[in-house]
Amino acid sequence: MRIARALLALAAVAVVIAAAALFWLSRPVSVAAEDLPGHQPDPANGEFVFWASGCASCHIAPGSDQRTLLAGGVELETPYGVFRAPNISPDPEHGIGGWSMAQFVSAVKYGTAPDGHHYYPAFPYASYHKMRVEDVMDLKAFLDTLEPSDNDVAGNVLSFPYNIRRGLGLWKLRYLSEDPVVEDLPDDPAVRHGQYLVEAMGHCGECHTARDGAGGMLPSIWLAGAPNPEGEGMVPNITPHPQGLADWSEGDIAYALETGLTPEFDSLGGSMAEVVRNQSRLADDDRRAIAAYLKAIPARTPEDR
Repeated sequence: MRIARALLALAAVAVVIAAAALFWLSRPVSVAAEDLPGHQPDPANGEFVFWASGCASCHIAPGSDQRTLLAGGVELETPYGVFRAPNISPDPEHGIGGWSMAQFVSAVKYGTAPDGHHYYPAFPYASYHKMRVEDVMDLKAFLDTLEPSDNDVAGNVLSFPYNIRRGLGLWKLRYLSEDPVVEDLPDDPAVRHGQYLVEAMGHCGECHTARDGAGGMLPSIWLAGAPNPEGEGMVPNITPHPQGLADWSEGDIAYALETGLTPEFDSLGGSMAEVVRNQSRLADDDRRAIAAYLKAIPARTPEDR
């Protein structure tokens, strides 16, 4: 009997230790002000980051054409529930005007809110985590110049257990990485610039890459197409595979990102129309760099997982 009680006590202690370890591992990660680089934020570069990162696609008010009024309110219906994009205008009460630079960097790169809770990865920080801190700081400097909005966006509506945020800390441990997705690339400055634009800022993998059971992107089938997160159908394969962009030249890709027209003169629709509205604001060299990267990555299909 004594041995049984001792074993039960040891098991209880082990459970408590394991729970404490999981609680510690799942804690939100924040950046302290003293950890930021000595960088003078540049709003001009921040405007480039704004368009390259597609902020307006989610954060303008539904139906609005005013792409720099970031009032929020766009809804994304998913199997987990409804996510609502917040107001990120410089309004100090309803937006992010009261955030410090460290709080902003913590949100964009680590998915951690100023009050310390985890953001859901519907906010694509799994991609933004790869961004240079200086670019994130420049983005904040640009956002601070925009018109504030007092739009009060309702919160997310998620079912159990997805409404419990603490577990997201373990998700982040598994899926947040600053390493490039594609390692074996030509030593070409244009390809490397395109890699940064696609893998980090443009967060193209968030839609074009299939996910595992925990919702993490599968690097083995990077950009090979995925189920449409907004409803029926598939998001296209954009690797240089015959099922993807094999027949598109770099010029075709760059032109489509600028105009929304395919080589067959069809129009890119759905969420890609929003992408084009952002990408058309970039320089020709940026769009060509994206094209160079997309033609340099491995050709894959979802069946290659």
